[in-house]
Amino acid sequence: MANSKLQLFQKRRLRVRNKLRKVNAGRMRLSIHRSNKNISAQLIDDVNGVTLASASSLEKDLGITGKNNVEAAAKVGTAIAERAKKAGVEEAYFDRGGFLFHGKVKALADAAREGGLKI
Repeated sequence: MANSKLQLFQKRRLRVRNKLRKVNAGRMRLSIHRSNKNISAQLIDDVNGVTLASASSLEKDLGITGKNNVEAAAKVGTAIAERAKKAGVEEAYFDRGGFLFHGKVKALADAAREGGLKI
């Protein structure tokens, strides 16, 4: 029986997150979410259960409100890298969730790396 797209996405998300938790214990998690209209990133401390920094294409000060393309993802990546430095975080592991590491997700990760965040 064929799995639906949602079931495949959820399986991929759990597989990625569980594998990363084992390997990168004690580091912050850079979690991303991509919808059809927007992209967002959060820097999460799983030990304390708090979000240290976040950036989204919905923010007006980034100048990309409501856009979801590679350029918008790159701007969100540089913004999250700057905010991570302000929060005192230099290393994080990249939690892509169930999204494939291609296109917008890759652009966000590359921009965060160029901004000084070690992923």
